[in-house]
Amino acid sequence: MSDDVRIIKKYPNRRLYDTAISSYITLADVKRLVTDGVEFRVVDAKTKDDLSRTILLQIISEEEEGGEPIFSTDLLAQIIRSYGGNMQSLLTSYLEKSMEMWADQQRVFRERTRDFMDANPMSMLTQIAERNLAMWQAMRGVSKGGGKKPSESQAPAADKKPPAEGGGQSAKEAQHRPSRGRQRGKRSSS
Repeated sequence: MSDDVRIIKKYPNRRLYDTAISSYITLADVKRLVTDGVEFRVVDAKTKDDLSRTILLQIISEEEEGGEPIFSTDLLAQIIRSYGGNMQSLLTSYLEKSMEMWADQQRVFRERTRDFMDANPMSMLTQIAERNLAMWQAMRGVSKGGGKKPSESQAPAADKKPPAEGGGQSAKEAQHRPSRGRQRGKRSSS
């Protein structure tokens, strides 16, 4: 047992004695130790048996009876059904990992909230406004050109092909008609 683990002795009269502060404490005090992250062990004063789980279950029971419960009736029934089955250890591991992940997410959320509150409000508002302006300008640029680059929508007229010879006739029509020079040559030889 490590020296930094706080020892709480439970006496037969159901009283809890905190050896670190040499004083009797209540379940509410033990709950405060839990929420403050203090490591502790509750031991039977006579037998030295570890009673930590029993005390924690008492705290959970009191919390569940008053106020808004965490465990629904269906969830409690599912947990009870899991006792003694071959999946019990798997469920324990799953619940522990889920609670660790949830605690990590809460910690990250608190840190981000604290960073936001500690930051200069005007600086934060300026950054938000600049991001919004950049997004608005990007959206406006897309809607102006209809998704085309400005060079594509404003192509110069010189790039367009001139109409085919013969006053706008198609290439097929031009092939089937003799040119004017040929017609003149025929006239002069006749």
